[in-house]
Amino acid sequence: MRNIFGIEIEYSKKENGYFIRETENNNENFQRMLEAFELFNSVNASQNAKPYIHFEKRRPQGTEHLFGLLHAVENRRKISFNYCKYWEDNISYRTVEPYALKEFRNRWYIMANDEKDRKIKSFALDRITNLQIQAEVFKLPPHYSPEQSYCYCFGIVGPNGHEPEEIVLAFTASQGKYIKSLPLHGTQQIVVDNKDELQIKLKLFITHDFVMELLSFGPELKVISPISLKEELLKSYTQAIENYSDDLIIK
Repeated sequence: MRNIFGIEIEYSKKENGYFIRETENNNENFQRMLEAFELFNSVNASQNAKPYIHFEKRRPQGTEHLFGLLHAVENRRKISFNYCKYWEDNISYRTVEPYALKEFRNRWYIMANDEKDRKIKSFALDRITNLQIQAEVFKLPPHYSPEQSYCYCFGIVGPNGHEPEEIVLAFTASQGKYIKSLPLHGTQQIVVDNKDELQIKLKLFITHDFVMELLSFGPELKVISPISLKEELLKSYTQAIENYSDDLIIK
């Protein structure tokens, strides 16, 4: 358990039994492992579970690369692979310095320094083929921390050269219940919570991923600040209306 999962099992004389010592390092990993085990155990326990359990249909996520990539990250080994972007058909060959693995919306990404232009980028594991772990090692940049670098990021789009901004959002009371139960980001703070609305405050880089997330709430959301974000959403809504203006008459 210690070697594979990083979980310490200790004996308590007082309680006359064994217990798992919870720490900040293993708590999240343990919870994820426990969720996976509970799901597997529940499905496996029933011989006729198929009619009652409906899984989301998903494409392969590239998780077959996880073990090799984690080895490369831990041992500071350069990696090379063929990569095909979602919006392009051509395949490019990349050699990178892998810094960390990151999960977002049930997809896994490798955060790495691309030797082509020396920029830190995210590469989706399900777009990687022909992964090779090289013998050549690299040095992690001094004072670089993937966790700190992405602490004000939404999703996998990295810092865009600007400073993170304070964002205030207002949700309808009904939508606010979901936002409280599943926060948009770790920086989320509740400003107003009453029968009419939920207002929250965030500190984030305003990236394309974040804007797309806000647009998904439609009329359930109103941006309070900053003005630049309000204008960006208004521009998207206006374009959406124009896409239908020839087909529908809005009353």
